[in-house]
Amino acid sequence: MSPVPPPIRGRPDRWRELTPELAERAIETVKNALPFFTAGTPIVHHAPHGIHVDVPVMYLSFAVDRIHYNPETKTPAPKGLPPESMVAEVNPEEVRERVQALLSELSVLSGAEFRAEDCWVVPVAWKSFIILHVRVSADGKELIPDYGLTEEVRRHGV
Repeated sequence: MSPVPPPIRGRPDRWRELTPELAERAIETVKNALPFFTAGTPIVHHAPHGIHVDVPVMYLSFAVDRIHYNPETKTPAPKGLPPESMVAEVNPEEVRERVQALLSELSVLSGAEFRAEDCWVVPVAWKSFIILHVRVSADGKELIPDYGLTEEVRRHGV
């Protein structure tokens, strides 16, 4: 008889426990955290057609997400489209200060998505652009850092 391979862990049955109240708690958690968000030092990526600038959004020394920043318009870009710019140079401190000022203009949207990583994702908007996706624990009580971005921020010494 041939050996039986071990099973692969399936998705948790979390969907049975999800309620609108948990989503609302996640939204409230992000609303309560929003005043404590700060702009980190921009990370400039060089691409074949120019540069694009990401500004980490920090909370208690952890990055929660990145804002795609357009150095030509000096505004955030919507999620999903990191703008490439032909601007030769950017002043990181000027970009950080601009994004820090913009953080006071953000609003937490009244909806949450649930992801396979067992967490809520709450969208945050600047004007009509969704510019942040903040992850919150399944119980809606804790922010979940973007650990990859946090490591990138620490690697760059920013």
